[in-house]
Amino acid sequence: MTFTPLRERVADLLRSALQAAQAAGDLPPFDIPEPLPVETARHAAHGDYASPVCLGLARIVRRAPLQIAQAVIPHLPAVDFIAGAEAVAPGYINFTLSEPWLAVQVAAVLAAGESWGNVALGQGQRVQVEFVSANPTGPITIGSARNAVIGDTVASVLSAAGYQVEREYYVNDAGSKARKLAVSVFNKYAELLAAPVALDEETYPGAYITVMAENLVAAAGRRYLEQEPEAALREIMRWAIEQVLVTVEEDLACLRVHFDTWRHERDLYTPAAAGQPSLFDQRLEVLRAAGYITEKDGATWFTHPDLDKDAVLIRSAQVIPNPEDRPTYLASDIAYVWDKLVLRGFDRAIYVWGADHHGDVPRLYAVTKAQGLDPERVGIILYQMVTLLRGGEEVRMSKSSGEFVTLRDLVDEVGPDPIRYMMLTRTVDVTLDFDLDLAVEQSDQNPVYSVQYAHTRIAGVLRKAAELGLALDAPADLALLTHPSELALIRKLLLLPEVITLAASAVAPHHLTLYATELGALFHAFYRDCRIADPDNLPLTYARLTLARAAKNVLARVLHLMGMDAPDRM
Repeated sequence: MTFTPLRERVADLLRSALQAAQAAGDLPPFDIPEPLPVETARHAAHGDYASPVCLGLARIVRRAPLQIAQAVIPHLPAVDFIAGAEAVAPGYINFTLSEPWLAVQVAAVLAAGESWGNVALGQGQRVQVEFVSANPTGPITIGSARNAVIGDTVASVLSAAGYQVEREYYVNDAGSKARKLAVSVFNKYAELLAAPVALDEETYPGAYITVMAENLVAAAGRRYLEQEPEAALREIMRWAIEQVLVTVEEDLACLRVHFDTWRHERDLYTPAAAGQPSLFDQRLEVLRAAGYITEKDGATWFTHPDLDKDAVLIRSAQVIPNPEDRPTYLASDIAYVWDKLVLRGFDRAIYVWGADHHGDVPRLYAVTKAQGLDPERVGIILYQMVTLLRGGEEVRMSKSSGEFVTLRDLVDEVGPDPIRYMMLTRTVDVTLDFDLDLAVEQSDQNPVYSVQYAHTRIAGVLRKAAELGLALDAPADLALLTHPSELALIRKLLLLPEVITLAASAVAPHHLTLYATELGALFHAFYRDCRIADPDNLPLTYARLTLARAAKNVLARVLHLMGMDAPDRM
């Protein structure tokens, strides 16, 4: 079940009025702007919605915007959900919703249940959201937690907006970082067995390397000491990556993040059958034939008019001796974007990257375009880093030194709900301060607690009503809902389809936290201003209980979209 946002219904009315005004000769012929601008009114005195369309038409129609607005209003179709429209200077058309109509919408919201807010924006298009994709060289850290929450919530919002969504984890198991993990484990493994073997290469620090080496000793004994080092490293690399991915999957599950597919980078360089080129080799030759590949300084470069300078695809053998380590991330991206948009047929591919990858954005668009694909089908979310605070002081972390806060540590300390909510409270383009003390505080200062407490409070109201012998699902005269706090809450309930449309079209999940916070506050105001269960006024009681149940459902829906619990008790 899907719903048309009220903003779109108002736009449809306005479009009909403009067409009717033209047909009647009250306005001259012109192309009606699309989409028609309709905004949520900033002040209650200005109604519920406002359109500035007449301001933009002044030059075309050669009239003052206010005069255009006055010519349009008489042609607005009569509908049950609009109480009135007025033209106001300098040329806005303000729309006010009908309060009797608002009241009866509570039943529709309640009946929709978990589907309330769904919209048909996507029309069934297939979208892949690829996120987290941290190098499989160690535990998931708090830095990747923001990536995980953003990606998972974007996927949920897109699904609610009518897209077919697939979540994917891209395993970076090709290249130098995978080898570095293997060397790290091998050296520690040899040390545990008191063997005089040590590869003179850079390694990862951290206790998790020791744990992996201990597990390798238990599983293989001295077998890898008896092999040629490179052969041993290849086997250890595969084993170590599998071990890391098991931990990664478990840790992300603690945050309620799950993936439909796990795509391995190494597969892009592996021939599908003996004697056949890999997907990367196939795409490289296509680009070479099209004139996008050059060879210089012993390296292979990608060149494109959209780029300021050429980008390295395969580094020189004089710089990187191991051929498996020579391809860059961009080399993999060439095959990977083709795999997504062509071989697997997604209509759109969304990547969630840390802001440190901003330089890769134009290169990905360029390799997409060079392969004859529309770069508009690629969406890239760049998010800023997370600063962890305790007692007002930054918690210092350094992955290079092995000192970092893992996602599992964070979940164990504060739980998944505060992590998910707080990771979404800011737009992705700003650094996020994660306050550990605030995350566990049970007060209105903690936005997570405040929103979930609103759901808990409603559950408590309904339990108390049931204890009083009131039938929660009794027929209700919703026309009795006339108090300003009741109507304000209903207006907010009806906005969810617009919020989902906005969050999906802008790929901006922070709109959910803003909406949830405002919805929770409006329920608290309704609870403060209106006695819900009043045995001396059963008709009004049943109307208010119906409104409370609808608010509970919508709060739960938004919390679930964010991957959070909607608790009945706290």
